[in-house]
Amino acid sequence: MPRVLLLMSTRTYRARPFLTAARRLGVEVVVGSERRQALAGHVRNTTLALDFRRPDRAVRRIVRFARDVPLDAVIGVDDDTAVLAALAAAALGLPHNAPDAVRATRDKYRLRRVLAHAGLPGPAFQRWTVDADPARAAAVAPYPCVLKPTALAASRGVIRADTPAEFVAAFQRIAALLAADDANQRHILVESFLPGPEVALEGLLVAGQLHVLAVFDKPDPLDGPYFEETLYITPSRHPPVLQAAVADRVARAAAALGLREGPLHAELRVGPGGPYVLEIAARSIGGLCSRTLRFGAGISLEELILRHAVGLDLTGLLVRERAAAGVMMLPIPRAGVLYGVQGEETARRVPGIEGLEITIPLGQPVVPLPEGDRYLGFLFARGDTPEAVEAALREAHARLGFLIGPADAPPAAAECLAAGPARLALPVVGQPR
Repeated sequence: MPRVLLLMSTRTYRARPFLTAARRLGVEVVVGSERRQALAGHVRNTTLALDFRRPDRAVRRIVRFARDVPLDAVIGVDDDTAVLAALAAAALGLPHNAPDAVRATRDKYRLRRVLAHAGLPGPAFQRWTVDADPARAAAVAPYPCVLKPTALAASRGVIRADTPAEFVAAFQRIAALLAADDANQRHILVESFLPGPEVALEGLLVAGQLHVLAVFDKPDPLDGPYFEETLYITPSRHPPVLQAAVADRVARAAAALGLREGPLHAELRVGPGGPYVLEIAARSIGGLCSRTLRFGAGISLEELILRHAVGLDLTGLLVRERAAAGVMMLPIPRAGVLYGVQGEETARRVPGIEGLEITIPLGQPVVPLPEGDRYLGFLFARGDTPEAVEAALREAHARLGFLIGPADAPPAAAECLAAGPARLALPVVGQPR
C-alpha cells in the first residue's frame, strides 16, 4: 500500500476531500500539520506535528520519520505548505518540483520578474517596502494600478487605486495589515491595472507537460477596489482559440518557473493584449471549489492528484465530465459577528443546486476583504450548460440572508431567526426571498 504525507494547515478546507480520495484508492495517509492532533497518541504513524514557520527543522523531522515509516510521496495541500512539500520530497529523493520554483510562485514580485524575463506579457510593476514614503511611491505609480502584498493569498490586501490619494490610503491599509499579520512580510507590489474578465485554469503537470483539467470563467467583474472572487463556472464560454491561448500562457509560465510535477492553479486576465498570467500556484484550487470537478468515471480532483503522486496510471482519467458545474464563494458583506443564516433550505431547493456549506460557525467574527481571509461558505451547482449553472447559483444566493452584527449583540438574536427579520435586533444582510 503506497503511503503519502499530506501537509496541511489545521485551518484547511481540503482535509476531507483528500482523505476520502485516499480511502477510495487504498492509499495510506500521514497528515502533517502545525499542531499535534488529539488522537496522535492512539493511532501511531498517522500524524506528524511540524513547525511550518521553520521549514528546515520540519524537513529534518520528516526525514527522521520516513526512516521508520517510508513515504512514497509528499503533497502540499495549500499555499502555506507547498514549499515545505517540495523541500521534503527533495530531501527524500521523491518526485517533486524544485523548491526555488515553488518559492517563486509564493512571491508575487519574484513571479512577476520570472514571467517578464521569459517574455510573457504582463503589467508594469514596482516593489516598495512598507517603510517607504507612500506619497513618493504614488508619484511614480501607473494609474489605475493595483497594490498587493507580495505573499498573501485569496485576494487579501489587494486594492485598486485610481489616484495618488487612493494609492496612499491603500498603501497605508496594506502596511497595517502586514504589521498585524504573523508572516513577517515587508513588501508591497504595485502593478498597472489590466482590464478584462478573469479566468482560472486547473492543471496537472506530468514530467513537465501541462494537462489542462478545467478552465473556469469568473462571470462577476473583478475591477476593484477590492477583488473578492465569487463565481467559478466551467466549462468556459470563451472561444476555443482564447482558451488555447490561456493554456499556452500557463504552460509557458510553468516552464519559465521550472515547475514540472503535480497540481497547478493559475489566474489570468483575458483583456486586450492578453491573456495575462496574474498568479500561478503549485497546488490545486483552494477552498471547497474542487467539489465542482469530476473526471473519468466520476473521480475527484484529489484522487487524480494522489494517483499522480504515487505513480498510478492516469490513462483516460484526465478528461472532465461533460456536465457544466460551478461554485459560488459566499462573500462577507460587512464586518461583525455571524449570528444566523436564513434561507438555507430554500436555497438548496433551487434546481441545479447540489450543495451548500456554511463554513463559518455562528458566533464567530467575520471580516470582509481586503483584510479578511475566509468566505461565509460555498454553493455548488451542476447542469446542462454554464448559463444554467450560473443562474442557479445566483438564484440560490439571492435566497440566503446573513445576520451579521457587532460583537456585543444580544446572544438571543440567533434564536429570533425563526420569527423573521421583523423580530431581529440586527439587520439581515442579503434579505432572503
